[in-house]
Amino acid sequence: MDSTGKEKEAIQLMAEADKKVRSSGSFLGGMFGGNQKVEEACEMYARAANMFKMAKNWSAAGNAFCQAARLHMQLQNKHDSATSFIDAGNAFKKADPQDVYASQDEYTIYDFLIPKHHITIAEVYESELVDIEKAIAHYEQAADYYKGEESNSSANKCLLKVASYSAQLEQYPKAIEIYEQVGTNTMDNPLLKYSAKEYFFKASLCHFIVDELNAKLAVGKYEEMFPAFSDSRECKLLKKLLEAHEEQNAEAFTEAVKEFDSISRLDQWLTTMLLRIKKTIQGDEDDLK
Repeated sequence: MDSTGKEKEAIQLMAEADKKVRSSGSFLGGMFGGNQKVEEACEMYARAANMFKMAKNWSAAGNAFCQAARLHMQLQNKHDSATSFIDAGNAFKKADPQDVYASQDEYTIYDFLIPKHHITIAEVYESELVDIEKAIAHYEQAADYYKGEESNSSANKCLLKVASYSAQLEQYPKAIEIYEQVGTNTMDNPLLKYSAKEYFFKASLCHFIVDELNAKLAVGKYEEMFPAFSDSRECKLLKKLLEAHEEQNAEAFTEAVKEFDSISRLDQWLTTMLLRIKKTIQGDEDDLK
C-alpha cells in the first residue's frame, strides 16, 4: 500500500474511532460496554497515527496520538496516556510548520505536555513498577525539555529527583554534580537562596559517604561560595559529624544526628545517607538511635 492508501485508511480509522467515542457517551452506549468502545477507539486512533506516520503526515499522526492519549487518560491508563502524548510531541516536532493541519495548539503539546508526561511516566516507574533507573531517565528527559524552554524552576525540580535517586543507587558523583549545580543556581536568587543550604548539605553527605577528606573540602568550598551556609544548622551538623567520624566516635555521631532531628525531622533520604556514613565508623551498631 502506497502512502496515499495508508493515509486514506488512517482517515477511515479515525472516523470509525470518532463514531465509537460518540456512541460510548450515549445513554445506551454507557449501559452496554461504554468502556470497551473507548478502548477500541483508543486502539483505532493509535493504528491511524502509525499509518499517518508511514505516510509522513506528521501533523495528522500527532493529532491521532493526542486522541489516543486523551482516551487513555479517561480510562486511567496513566502510562499509556503519557507514552501517547510523547509520541504526539515527537510527531508534531517533525511536522511542517506550513502544514494546513498543524495549529499552534499542536506545537504547544510538544513544548509543554511532553515534559509533563515524562514526569508522569517517571512517577509510574517510581510507585507502580519500582524501576528507579527508568524513573531517573524520564526525569532527565523532562529536565532537558524544560531547560530548552528556559523553565529553570521546573527543570531543577526534575533534576533534584534525579539527584535523590542517583544517591540512593550509590551514583554519588552524579548526585553531587546536580546538587552543586542547583545550589549554585539558587543561592543568588532572593526567593530561592534559602533552599541552597539544603542542596549543599545533600552534596556534602554524598561526598562524605565516598570519602571524609572530600567532604571536608566540599564543606569549605560551599562556605566560601555561599557564606550563609556557614551559619546553617546543616553546616554545623556536618562539622560535628566530620569530627566524630575522624575520631571514630559512633556515640558522638549519633548524638549530633539526634540533636539535629529533634528540631528538623530527618526524612527517609537523609536517614539512609547518614546511616551509610555511620557504617564506616568501626564498632557501629547500624542505627541512629
